[in-house]
Amino acid sequence: MTFNDIFKSSFLENVNSVSLIDMAVALVLAFCLGMLIFFVYKKTCSGVMYSSSFAVTLVALTMITTTLILAVTSNVVLSLGMVGALSIVRFRTAIKEPLDIAFLFWSIAVGIVLAAGLIPLAVIGSVLIAVLLMVFVNKQPHCNPYIVVVQCDGFESETSVRKFLSDSTKKCVVKSKTAQKGMVELNMEVRLKDDNTDFINALAALKGVSSAVLVSYNGEYMG
Repeated sequence: MTFNDIFKSSFLENVNSVSLIDMAVALVLAFCLGMLIFFVYKKTCSGVMYSSSFAVTLVALTMITTTLILAVTSNVVLSLGMVGALSIVRFRTAIKEPLDIAFLFWSIAVGIVLAAGLIPLAVIGSVLIAVLLMVFVNKQPHCNPYIVVVQCDGFESETSVRKFLSDSTKKCVVKSKTAQKGMVELNMEVRLKDDNTDFINALAALKGVSSAVLVSYNGEYMG
């Protein structure tokens, strides 16, 4: 071993493994496509509350993945070590909305594809995914479902409630029924004929009905 070998650094040998042009192009495209994902997430967010931190994470995740894959593709030995290092990483953050998983995989996939040099695939694929999400996620159902909660005093009033709702709504289905001495509670899913909800006032005025509540319902939460 010579004196020069002692100060020889293999770390510095990897400085030029990825050219500055490749890094700049990949990171700029990753930022642009990450912003596209950010915009689509903001427009299609269907949860109870919009998470701005998660939206920013999508942009950062796209750029981080691109940076990581650029390093991996430039060195085979590094790629093997990276697999072992990432295998011990555990993410504990709970995903509240199923669609959020799609956005996470979208960001990671764009970062991988860009770093691999498949720029047309990343751009065209992202545009198509964005269009599909904007069309299908924002598509509203033709008739919004509602839940009617009715409390009445017995069989006769229950029969009149069912008949009234069948005549006043487009569709009426019993979801649950609770019977106690002197009281029956019905939870019924209804589809309105129009946006007029005045029928709930007439329902509450029926003989034997103590209360009637109309609640909007989208299959995930009520409010």
